[in-house]
Amino acid sequence: MNFSVKNTILFLLFSATLLLMAYCENRSESPSDSKIISPTYLNHSDTARYVGMSQCKLCHQDIYNSFIQTGMGKSFEHANRQKSAASFSKHSVLYDKYSDFYYYPFWDKDSMKIMEFRLQGKDTVHKRIEKVDYIIGSGQHTNSHIYSTNGYLHQMPMTFYTQKGQWDLPPGFENGINTRFSRKIGLECMSCHNSFPDFIKGSENKYASLPEGVSCERCHGPGSIHIQQRQQNIKIDTSIYIDYSIVNPGKLPVDLQFDVCQRCHLQGNTVLKEDKSFFDFKPGMKLSDFMTVFLPRYKNADDQFIMASHADRLKQSLCFIKSYQPETASGSLRPYKNSLTCVTCHNPHVSVKTTGKEVFNTACKNCHNPIKNNNSCTEKQEVRDKILDNCVNCHMPKSGSIDIPHVTVHDHYIRKPVKTEDIRKIKEFIGLYAINEKNSDNTIKAKAYLQQYEKFEANPVLLDSAKAYLADKTIDDIKRNFNLLIHLCFIKQDYQQLLFYINQLGKDYVLKLYLTKMSWDNTDAWTLYRIGEAYSNTDNVTDAYQFYKKANELAPYNLEFKNKLGTSLMAQHKVKEAIAIFSDIIKENPKFIQALNNLGYAKLITGNSEETEIIYKRALQLDPDYEPLLMNIAGFHIYKKEYQQAKQLLHQLVKKNPANQQAKQVLEQLAGIKN
Repeated sequence: MNFSVKNTILFLLFSATLLLMAYCENRSESPSDSKIISPTYLNHSDTARYVGMSQCKLCHQDIYNSFIQTGMGKSFEHANRQKSAASFSKHSVLYDKYSDFYYYPFWDKDSMKIMEFRLQGKDTVHKRIEKVDYIIGSGQHTNSHIYSTNGYLHQMPMTFYTQKGQWDLPPGFENGINTRFSRKIGLECMSCHNSFPDFIKGSENKYASLPEGVSCERCHGPGSIHIQQRQQNIKIDTSIYIDYSIVNPGKLPVDLQFDVCQRCHLQGNTVLKEDKSFFDFKPGMKLSDFMTVFLPRYKNADDQFIMASHADRLKQSLCFIKSYQPETASGSLRPYKNSLTCVTCHNPHVSVKTTGKEVFNTACKNCHNPIKNNNSCTEKQEVRDKILDNCVNCHMPKSGSIDIPHVTVHDHYIRKPVKTEDIRKIKEFIGLYAINEKNSDNTIKAKAYLQQYEKFEANPVLLDSAKAYLADKTIDDIKRNFNLLIHLCFIKQDYQQLLFYINQLGKDYVLKLYLTKMSWDNTDAWTLYRIGEAYSNTDNVTDAYQFYKKANELAPYNLEFKNKLGTSLMAQHKVKEAIAIFSDIIKENPKFIQALNNLGYAKLITGNSEETEIIYKRALQLDPDYEPLLMNIAGFHIYKKEYQQAKQLLHQLVKKNPANQQAKQVLEQLAGIKN
């Protein structure tokens, strides 16, 4: 028998066996109780590699041509005129009244740039120009902008909202919390808005290289084994069998198919399981094995939702609940067939812009059919005629999400229209709800509440909820919950309790034997850093240095950790060593203002006032409002006996921030001194 033929037969037999295994399900009463056993896909293997869309299109050219026009295909790209959906004119100036900064986007030949400036009367007293390196967003709703400094990615303070055709601050920059050019683009963000990047381990936002756009493999899994089999002429009749060399989401059981979409279209408070990262989930796997996604639940707030919460909203719909069928007849290649899922209405390979309204209406009418099911629309005919009998208009109305301004999207919670008086009821926080996992453990819940506090709303109730899930009565309790207990104490600035936990386990044990793991999310490094902060705030400089040093070893590209290492050396009067640390940071990222500020101060201590002045001016161009820098500049004026300039600067500081006690104290000391 020919070798390749023999291999093909063996593989088909193997596939048929797996097909039978795929539907050995534990039958359940409800969607939340279902436990579907995943088929064994060959590209779940650790040896499977991502190959990129350029390889996929060699055999799937038509699908590729269509897919790259979708929101996913156009999600991320180098900044260029073709990619940008924005309008540019001399009137495209944005003013943030809270920070008193103006922003202006413009093209300099083929480079897109954003200028930040401040006016004093008619004079420009501050100007900073940054080149836009990447545009994130397909342009269907928004274009946001990212710049790169030696691979460190940060979001820029301008977003173009295409539906309204206007520039405004990005989501989360509004109402006095404009972070300007310093918001980090981390792996969680990048791994949904793009294909998997070449992320630098030990950093938060440094990348060696970036793909452009969500690729085929985000939904189908790594393609290397699939390509290898095709090159070996191993082919599967997919009308009869499932091809286990690559995942076809359309042939997955309902829950696993949803998980493919939910990986990114279930935006919320995502908590990774222990030792898991945002790289680990592959289509066909169970999402809850890798992460649990939480959303806050409110009483009287059914009309409020966040932008990318389509799966959560759909699953609340009676249409989904009644159609859900976790098990089907054995041997079915499309076990989702009679259930309402994302692909019932959406073809992932085709842009919604080119999908006709009749496609969505047909999906509704397949069930709501007056002839087949005696189930017809009860709305008045004149109303139906007015909206061209469009089901979506009434039952999935467009509205604004609570997290993205100037954007309207269809609410995927399919239901009868909500009454106005119900919308106006006062919402009441109930708690966090795990969307993709029924029974998450206490550790996951505690972490969710801590993340909710830090990322979304600083409500002390969330910290109380976190503590309720974190036992600390015994050494075993402390060891099991150590990272989260330290995190909780750090947020509350309860340094004495934090150090109590350290003493219970032993400082040397924690430093040398317990917190030793380098990871994608830098869990141990963050705990070491927080312990270092506790020692620093309780005036234990020596121990603070030891923990900062270890944090820096585990996360060498987290420049905040390295900067703290430098400041701890300064506190020990090791100025030369500190200067070396600050210089390394600036070499790594020349725009890291904290290190520039500290380097200037260190140079001044060594008597190098000329270099200090150059460094301070350089830092001031990056951020004219950075208070530690302004305090140091005031100190520099005092050093040069320029007391009037120091007083003027300190008065400006106090006017801008009346809570700056240090500036007030220095002003009092300068009160009797004249130039």
